[in-house]
Amino acid sequence: MTEPQDPAAPGRDQLRAGHADRDQVIETLKDAFVDGRLTRDEFGARTDRALTARTRTGLAALTADLPDVPSPPAAAPAGPARTPAPVRRWPLVRATAKSALCLVLGFASMFAGAVVAEDTHGPHLHDPWPNLLFVLGVALLVTAIGILATGAATAVEQRHARRKPPPQPPQPRLPACG
Repeated sequence: MTEPQDPAAPGRDQLRAGHADRDQVIETLKDAFVDGRLTRDEFGARTDRALTARTRTGLAALTADLPDVPSPPAAAPAGPARTPAPVRRWPLVRATAKSALCLVLGFASMFAGAVVAEDTHGPHLHDPWPNLLFVLGVALLVTAIGILATGAATAVEQRHARRKPPPQPPQPRLPACG
């Protein structure tokens, strides 16, 4: 009687390559190009092949002949890779649009509450709709301010992140004479 086999064992080398795998190989190729281990034509050809590679072994073959290169995604764990959150473009514009929508809805709610209260000749304790619409309007106004503040903070944070210079490698220290 034969033992049961792991169904994933035969195709383990043929795992599909993800975007993170391709990005890692392209970064390795960039480093090799900057270090002078690849010519411009080799770098371009290997990058094109990395973008069209379907499996991790196909990606591993692109960097296998490069010296001093850590093993690429073929040796990576099979667990799910967590990708960083995408950077939102124009966060202040998006926040302004969302905030404006909240303001319009808030003022419309307050206006509707005023119209309902006018139809009933003033607010009455037995008619909760005007009060409910007013509270909803105030909540939407507070939400609009929060959205706008968050968008402004994100925009400032992104602007500061763009201004930071890249980290410099430590300078070698010369031995002291004497």
